[in-house]
Amino acid sequence: MPIIKAYTLPHPPLAIPAIGRGQESGISKTVAAFEEVAADIAAIKPETIVYITPHSTMYADHFHISPGNEATGDFARFGVSSVKLQTPYDKALAEQITRIAFNHGTSAGTEGEKDAALDHGVMVPMWYINKHYTDYKSLRISQSGMSSAEHYILGQIILKAAEALDRKVVVIGSSDLSHRLKSDGPYGYAPEGEEFDNAVTEALSKGDFMALMNIPEKIRDGAGECGYNSLMVLAGLFDRKRVIARLLSYEAPYGVGYAVAEFTATGSDDSNNVLEKHLDLMTEESKNAQNAEDDYQKLARGSLEHYIKTSTRLRIPNGLPQEMYSQRAGVFVSLHKRGRLRGCIGTIAPTTESIAEEIIQNAISAGVSDNRFPNVTADELQYITYKVDVLSPSEKIQSPAELDVKRYGVIVTSGMKRGLLLPNLDGVDTVEAQIEIARQKAGISENEKIQLERFEVIRHE
Repeated sequence: MPIIKAYTLPHPPLAIPAIGRGQESGISKTVAAFEEVAADIAAIKPETIVYITPHSTMYADHFHISPGNEATGDFARFGVSSVKLQTPYDKALAEQITRIAFNHGTSAGTEGEKDAALDHGVMVPMWYINKHYTDYKSLRISQSGMSSAEHYILGQIILKAAEALDRKVVVIGSSDLSHRLKSDGPYGYAPEGEEFDNAVTEALSKGDFMALMNIPEKIRDGAGECGYNSLMVLAGLFDRKRVIARLLSYEAPYGVGYAVAEFTATGSDDSNNVLEKHLDLMTEESKNAQNAEDDYQKLARGSLEHYIKTSTRLRIPNGLPQEMYSQRAGVFVSLHKRGRLRGCIGTIAPTTESIAEEIIQNAISAGVSDNRFPNVTADELQYITYKVDVLSPSEKIQSPAELDVKRYGVIVTSGMKRGLLLPNLDGVDTVEAQIEIARQKAGISENEKIQLERFEVIRHE
């Protein structure tokens, strides 16, 4: 079988003795697991090692594969430029992955590189592997901003490419877990951190990729992880296969979770169809959400779906509540997919003749004009959920004391720059945070004078 084994390895630079200068003794279990994996790989003698990294060139809607014949890197950004690594790249495997991905409709390839130097997500595992074995080529593939399902599909594509070339391959998923496990750690503490790490290590120990796939987005975001989707690529390698999994180590003495795990395929298992089950679950969740929608949400859904399918704008339908025809208001339409924001566009004040028309306009814009995200595709529509916020007229206020993050949204103005944040948002718990985020959205610096306004919303979700 071309994919012999896969491993998840963390990438703490202090695991390199020249950088850690004794601190590596604080993660002795991780270091021992690194050595065990490296010795195992040396015994396998793979032709190619594929590294999935969260710290190289990353795009929202594209998997970047590092181009060229070879790459080098060092740890200068961590104060040690004398530790250098070099590796030849497997160009044939890169080309095969790109070809299969294109035929599958997945965007992947070598275009768009921003930094050719090896990143620490690759170099930390590579440093340990190279102590034991160097007779291999590498391939560096970046995570993307796409869904966990798309990363799972990338794993399937890598397997097909290795099979097509009959290449003996080992895959490394470079992945630190939560960065928010200690109040005195570098990133502070969040309760989601421990919850995320417990869920991940439990899933890794059992090879339960379905449980891994179903970790809620809210938990992932709160944990501040950087390598979850590297794990999802590994999961895709073992689609419909029986897997032996071993959790070799887990520790988090410095406030960041480090896990090392090993996965080996031992035959077929059609019940291990994680992606298919995941998509079925998403479809069921979306149907339940759609059945619970009110007229405002239904209009938002109908507007975007009509536009995506026909490239024309929906006419205002009959049978809506009277206020949607007769009243004017600013409206924000937010799209979510599996709990994660997928687009949001709104108007502070009315720009059309009715709330209904405002919803139609902004639902379409949220799907195809929010430049933070790729355009929503027809295949995604069944998984999208909709939230509609109808804004009251804003009023100027003199002090942050007149705000309440649960009740009021805020508008921050400085000259021609204006930023808005809706009320009652997950993770925004203080007025100070609300104002700061609105400042950042408008590009208003801390030393600029601002005018505050507040508004209320009627939320349909």
